[in-house]
Amino acid sequence: MVERPLFISPVPTEDSVNHGFRPRNVLIVEGEPSIRNVLYVLLAGLGCEGDIAHNGKQALAMIEKQSFDAVLLDLRCSEIPAGEMASAIRELRPNLLGRVLVITGEVSDPQTMEMIKKNCWPYIPRQRVMQEVWGRLRALLGLSESPTDSTPEA
Repeated sequence: MVERPLFISPVPTEDSVNHGFRPRNVLIVEGEPSIRNVLYVLLAGLGCEGDIAHNGKQALAMIEKQSFDAVLLDLRCSEIPAGEMASAIRELRPNLLGRVLVITGEVSDPQTMEMIKKNCWPYIPRQRVMQEVWGRLRALLGLSESPTDSTPEA
């Protein structure tokens, strides 16, 4: 069963209403409930749907059965080593190449950063999630700026 907060539903974006686009489906792989909930709410604000996996094993099972437009991945919450996780995602869904956004608190760990660079994964330091995830997800999913986000040119 997919865990979703009951009080949040995706907000239709101007693009989805005017052009009939389907909401983007993003897998959240995050062990910490508070971060999971923040990410879920931010996704809903972008008009996306979010599915939640509590660990890497659960995430890979979901990726095998279901198509996702992107993955938000906390490398710490997985009992699967990061290299194996990367290989498995690439093998199961090659279309996710370039659509994995890593959230990590280990930016000073050389091994973590090497894995992120090796897989060409964009990342957000855990302490910057609130400030950066919105813009990073928009870019990753190719979503246009909303009218409130852009300033008119004079």
